Amino acid sequence: MSSPSATAPADTAASSGAKARRRFTVDALFADHRPQAVGVTDLVTAKEIRLDRIEPDPDQPRRSFDPTKLAELAASIRREGVLQPIAVRYDAGRDVYVVVHGERRWRASRLAERETIPAIVRDVPEERRLIQQLMENIVRDDLNAVDRAAALRALKIQLGDAPWEQVAETVGIRRSRLFQLLGTEKLPDAARADIREGRLSEKQSRALQGLPPGHQEALRAAIVADDLPAEEAMRLARALRAVRIPDDPAAAAAVLAELRVASPVPKEPPPSRQDEVAALLTALAAAAGGDRAERAALARAADAAGAPAYDAARLRDEVLALARTLVRAPAADLRPGGAAYAPLAALCGALDAVLGN
Repeated sequence: MSSPSATAPADTAASSGAKARRRFTVDALFADHRPQAVGVTDLVTAKEIRLDRIEPDPDQPRRSFDPTKLAELAASIRREGVLQPIAVRYDAGRDVYVVVHGERRWRASRLAERETIPAIVRDVPEERRLIQQLMENIVRDDLNAVDRAAALRALKIQLGDAPWEQVAETVGIRRSRLFQLLGTEKLPDAARADIREGRLSEKQSRALQGLPPGHQEALRAAIVADDLPAEEAMRLARALRAVRIPDDPAAAAAVLAELRVASPVPKEPPPSRQDEVAALLTALAAAAGGDRAERAALARAADAAGAPAYDAARLRDEVLALARTLVRAPAADLRPGGAAYAPLAALCGALDAVLGN
């Protein structure tokens, strides 16, 4: 029979070996041990999903998408791809994925004729979907006021007809701001359509509230036609309330015309020559780095401004004329801080962009 002292080391070694062996698991064998993997966890919900397997959420708060901005996003996606994954949920009953966040990116990807889009699949309870969608749009502040007001009212119903204070707290906005948004629901159809399409801002539309329908229509038309500042719109609304005229759009329009002639809105001064040069150089650099559609758009803008067509001989003559002028320029004007330094440095950068394209 062996003594306890003889068997203890063997038992200790066996125990230590068992503990050491238990440290190595199958997961550990396949773990990523590279430096860039430290503190990083893979998402099993991240997917690349075919666009035809995704559909928009019919209850999404956003109801309108600016075609121009959508085309710009599509052009960006053609160049760089989708830089931020969208979020979707899986509808098992219909075997489709439904957009939770990122419908603009999904629509733009279809315009860009992509086949797939990166997406994160989330299991979002039905009672939380509208809250999350509304909060995302409020944080990004790119949902128009009319659609936002409709979504807030839908959320109130979804929360069991909760008090407005609770609705405001749920989405993280002030109670006063919530009632400003809800005020757009009282506007006429034409004004709400203008807000949705971006012709009328929510701040401008506040001047219409409380006016009779005919006066609202006259003031709305004036604001949209001349893009009146919100402060001017409020001044005109106060003046309309002070006069006694019928609730008729034509009568209100005549009064508004008189009020604007008597106290016209001061016009902004025309851009300085330096601002004009800076804008042209910015456009020149953008044309060099942009895609064909962007260059075509800039060319159309140049045509509308009456810019002459490209002429190689004229370009050469004007470059020579500029060179002869610079020969006579005072040295101080050509140094940093000098009168000619900033526009010439901008021109140099724009030419680098064009010649390096």
